[in-house]
Amino acid sequence: MNNDDIKRLSRLVAILTQLQTKRLLTSTNLAENFGVSVRTIYRDIKALEQAGVPILSEEGKGYSLMKGYKIPPIMFSENEANALITVEQLVLKNRDSSLIKAYKEAINKVKAVLLYATKEKVELLSKRIAVSPVLLETNPSNSLTLIQNALTSFKVLEITYHSEHKDEKTERTIEPFALYYSLQESWTLIAYCRLRKDYRMFRLDRIIKIKQSGLDFIPHKLTLQKYLAEKEKKFNTPDILLS
Repeated sequence: MNNDDIKRLSRLVAILTQLQTKRLLTSTNLAENFGVSVRTIYRDIKALEQAGVPILSEEGKGYSLMKGYKIPPIMFSENEANALITVEQLVLKNRDSSLIKAYKEAINKVKAVLLYATKEKVELLSKRIAVSPVLLETNPSNSLTLIQNALTSFKVLEITYHSEHKDEKTERTIEPFALYYSLQESWTLIAYCRLRKDYRMFRLDRIIKIKQSGLDFIPHKLTLQKYLAEKEKKFNTPDILLS
């Protein structure tokens, strides 16, 4: 196998990996990522199809894997494993218990597919990383994963919220739009509030009760970047809460 064959094999594996992690990929983006021509990407996609990979092509949109198709576990490099272990130490200091639980379950699956030698190094690294125990006095939350699922599935949420500024509890029906994290406030949910008829920011540690209503909502056209830019322009900081 010559150098060109090795490069192509590496590119085919990388394309397969990206197809597994992203819903849709375009030939133009793939060509730019790998520094090859679009024609080369066409040949690579055809090669993967001939190898039995069920790739769907959407006219004018791009490529995706057939729903339900599973790719065997991918081996992580030592650098990739180290990065995940480093992030693990930060997540464990997070104030949302649902995120900690989900990350622990995910990282255990990652550790399960590591090579034995890498596992030993990862174990050593995890014992040699520490995060400062000095944390701001904020109450813990347990709703982040529920909110994440509602946000990506466009599900309406019903919450009981304790407003800090007015010191009152209100019942809200909201459409989750985005999540924002800051050292001052920890996790904050940006959502369209049907009570206020506008976008508001809700601190997760001030959400007393939360549940899915069973209703769907139309995806928001506003982008997170535009929302934060407008808030920063109006209040000189995106951290201001308008719940």
